[in-house]
Amino acid sequence: MTSFHQSEPAAGAVSGTTGSSCAEDITAGGSPPIRVLFVEDDKEYADTLTAELAERGFIVRHFPGSREFLGALEQADDSEVILFDWHMPKMSGIDLLAAIRRRGVKLPVVFLTGRNLIQHEKEAFERGAMDFIEKSRGVETLVRRLKRVVMSAGQDQAGTGCPAQRRLTLHRHVSRALWDGVDLRLTVGEYNVVELLALNVGNYVSYRAIYDVLRSPGFMSGHGIEGYRTNVRSALKRVRNKFRALDPGFNAIESYTAFGYRWRTDDD
Repeated sequence: MTSFHQSEPAAGAVSGTTGSSCAEDITAGGSPPIRVLFVEDDKEYADTLTAELAERGFIVRHFPGSREFLGALEQADDSEVILFDWHMPKMSGIDLLAAIRRRGVKLPVVFLTGRNLIQHEKEAFERGAMDFIEKSRGVETLVRRLKRVVMSAGQDQAGTGCPAQRRLTLHRHVSRALWDGVDLRLTVGEYNVVELLALNVGNYVSYRAIYDVLRSPGFMSGHGIEGYRTNVRSALKRVRNKFRALDPGFNAIESYTAFGYRWRTDDD
């Protein structure tokens, strides 16, 4: 039996789109500080910009390169935006963006560049960046645009994750799920399934909808319908096993023969 803190979605089977009641709007005056993860190999520039942003109410965590940044992603739950330098040794900013997306990190990314080449800007936006800013534009321009990006992304400024119910917490922007405060160590695909079910409590979600968040909409693997259903059943078995490793009595996920699965309600 589970108890959810979110309002329940409308009754009926779910097609695969999840709602979001976790985000809070940024309002003028009284807004919490914006937390920034900043990757820049130029130490002098990084120190100067970090200090200037701090003076304007930002909390900035600087990393000198990709290795240090990727090694700290587990502690990135309370951040709202990532700021990447475009040109860096070993791994460029655009390659670093691809790397964090593969890890399930969904935080908005803004690029800084010393050379605003049209092809770089185009590539950044095609890869999913939220903004692309010349360093020469100055800190005031950067501040305005970072605030705009965070507002547009609808980040949860409290940084505590989205409590799907009393025992399950979803950190949506880093694709992590906690059960009783313990990380379930889900893969990105497994996290997407748990989020889909938990945010549609009480409603059965179809095999097709679940498969779409595991892979991509319209993708097909295996032999027709039974092929993707087999993949979904295997994924749900792995997910349940991870919950039961922490809680042997876990039974919140219920199957419905030939249709799909749901996250059970208090009344079940």
